[in-house]
Amino acid sequence: MMAAPDDLEDRDPGLARERTTLAWTRTAISFAAVGGVVLKKRLIPGLILLGVALVIWELGRLPLHRPGQLRLVTAAIVGVALVALAVSFTY
Repeated sequence: MMAAPDDLEDRDPGLARERTTLAWTRTAISFAAVGGVVLKKRLIPGLILLGVALVIWELGRLPLHRPGQLRLVTAAIVGVALVALAVSFTY
């Protein structure tokens, strides 16, 4: 029996989009947890990390077909890495 054309597995074999969304969410939760821990000792770096967690979470919710998304995600990853580097030197 053939699966219906609107079956989720037919549109996205392996559920890659869902796994990607979950990965972005896990990353955002990790940044929020680290931000909460840093917030106990240092206010500004902790708030920065919590803000970065929100940006990461929002990036994970972007539709995959949006034009220029790859540049946006690349810029966000570089930005997150730079913020993490700056926080690591101040902490």
